[in-house]
Amino acid sequence: MSAHAPIPARAQSVLSAIVEAYIETGEPVASRTIAKAGGGQFSPATIRNVMADLFDDGFLHQPHTSAGRIPTLKAFRTYAENLSTRRMAAPELHRMRAELRRSESVEERLETTSHLLTEITKNVGIAAAFPSDAQTLAKVEFVALAEGRVLMIVETRDRNVRNRVVAMDAPVPQDELNVIRNFVNENYSGWTMGRIRTDLQARLAEERARYDILMRRLQTFYQKGLLEMGLAPEVHLEGTSNLVGIDPQMDREKLREIFRTLEQKQRLLELLERFLDQASGNVAIQVGLGEIHPSLRDLSLIGLTVELPTGLATRVAVLGPLRMNYGQAMSTVFHVGEAIQAVSA
Repeated sequence: MSAHAPIPARAQSVLSAIVEAYIETGEPVASRTIAKAGGGQFSPATIRNVMADLFDDGFLHQPHTSAGRIPTLKAFRTYAENLSTRRMAAPELHRMRAELRRSESVEERLETTSHLLTEITKNVGIAAAFPSDAQTLAKVEFVALAEGRVLMIVETRDRNVRNRVVAMDAPVPQDELNVIRNFVNENYSGWTMGRIRTDLQARLAEERARYDILMRRLQTFYQKGLLEMGLAPEVHLEGTSNLVGIDPQMDREKLREIFRTLEQKQRLLELLERFLDQASGNVAIQVGLGEIHPSLRDLSLIGLTVELPTGLATRVAVLGPLRMNYGQAMSTVFHVGEAIQAVSA
């Protein structure tokens, strides 16, 4: 739903032509450029009048008195809202699915996804996995390490493997760890993480659990995050170097600040959660990301959320400057999302 009233069809046509011309050249757009591109659809005088109205309504601004016009954030938002997703060529679709099928783990799939998004759009590709309690446990493993430490490994049915090293108050023999591993795998393999947590909490609350060595050990691992490890979001990003030189408005200091912001994992996760939370199966477009950080004000995010039957939500997105190719990015994001669902079925 647009945040502002729709503009007349003629004004929308001229505005789209201005935005596309600016995306292509990065230079202020003059009325004669639009008249030439339109093939005589509108007279130069009509275009000048429409551009004057668009300027008054906040869609355009003029950097210098004698210069042409530059689209504002409002203009880019209106332009993006009026685009539709184009169908990608069949060979490209087959290639994407083939590459994703070769990914044997969630981490590999995220890396492949971000690479595909970057390769096709020449912008920044982002892929993130947001696990949930609906994920199903495959197995756990415990490995005794030096100095009383233990390596905990949790694998879920979607081949998501997480591990963590925890320090114990006293060394735990490997034989004892094997007993705990066997107990968990025999009782809980095939259960969702949420159901396991509920059942374990009930077992540990029983009075007799206080006198059961196995349960006491299991309680320790539970308290050290055994069932929380696989629930931490994971994010992969590729292509930040594509931002260099793509927009004349981005000077070196602005780029440095953008790179510093994008290096923060929590900032990236916040970006995806805030703008793609309601984008399950639908491509969402956010023009201007200043709400997350001032350095991201002149960037756009195009992405969607793919809900998988394994309980894993994958969010894929393309991040780029205002001058990005919105149509191509929308098409790529949509079809990468389709490919992820197809290979995960």
